[in-house]
Amino acid sequence: MNRQALDDLKQQIPLLGYLQAHDWHPARLLSGGRWMGLCPLHGDRKPSFLVDPSKNLFYCYGCGRGGDVIRFAEFYHQVRFPQALVLLHQWRGGSPLLHEAASFYRMQLHRHAEAVAYLHYRGLRSPELIEHMCIGYAPGGCLRGWLTQLGYPLPVLRQAGLVSAVGYDTYIHRIVFPLASSLYGRSLSTAAPPHRFLPGSKGGLYLWEQVRHCPEVILVEGLFDYAVLWQAGFRNVTCALGSRLNAHQFRQLCDGRARTVYVTFDADSNGSGQPAAHQLAGRLREEGLHACRVSLPDGHDPNSFFVAGGSAQEFQHLLEGACL
Repeated sequence: MNRQALDDLKQQIPLLGYLQAHDWHPARLLSGGRWMGLCPLHGDRKPSFLVDPSKNLFYCYGCGRGGDVIRFAEFYHQVRFPQALVLLHQWRGGSPLLHEAASFYRMQLHRHAEAVAYLHYRGLRSPELIEHMCIGYAPGGCLRGWLTQLGYPLPVLRQAGLVSAVGYDTYIHRIVFPLASSLYGRSLSTAAPPHRFLPGSKGGLYLWEQVRHCPEVILVEGLFDYAVLWQAGFRNVTCALGSRLNAHQFRQLCDGRARTVYVTFDADSNGSGQPAAHQLAGRLREEGLHACRVSLPDGHDPNSFFVAGGSAQEFQHLLEGACL
């Protein structure tokens, strides 16, 4: 982007509005229309984060970081400059590129028997669930043509990560789940890496706005874990897209509301899920939340628990026993 395009982007996204949309709340008004509040970039205990709406700039006296809305996006989402620009464009709503890609993948799902068979293999059978999660399928080799017909130039598709440097679709033979600012693709083939995101941050907790007011929240690692729980009737579930929460996701859980968090990470053979759950539960308790680790049978994650015949009632018993 040239300098004029960058200036236009910053004018179109007021810093204060972007901060408030990401759960920042000013604590007091200063002279000149400036605001002071807790810093969203580090564990602030007293207001040290200054925002000047007239100049569209911020500065934190605690961690020493400052700049414009682009710089804030880099810090907050922990991404580099190009990815911050993509995230801001998507947030502004000026580019429906990912929406178009996700819609195309959704159209492909029921045209490919191998995709539907894989969903059934993972225990996902409910049409309501597939609609709720907007699940699609990337067969490969056809997204680029579709999007270029809609008017998106090839460099834009490359920058978004949808097309490789040599012009091929980057998502091939993958079940696709749209996220707030990315796409997640799960490979059907064991020959390819199982997980794939677009460049940039994985974003916040999955569909957090739908559960943030629940007094009890079930937190899982993966989207297939989320899917089987939602399908079984547990509508207070969210997903971290891994066992390590980023700063944004942790802030979402610790937003000042009193809630119980059931940390339901994998009890798998690699052993990473349970230590991560133990550490996270401890950090949440330090923030004043009621956090419980749910103990799944050895070798299972929530998805395999239900695929192996586990019922909603049996999982409810696991929840009830977690905080005893």
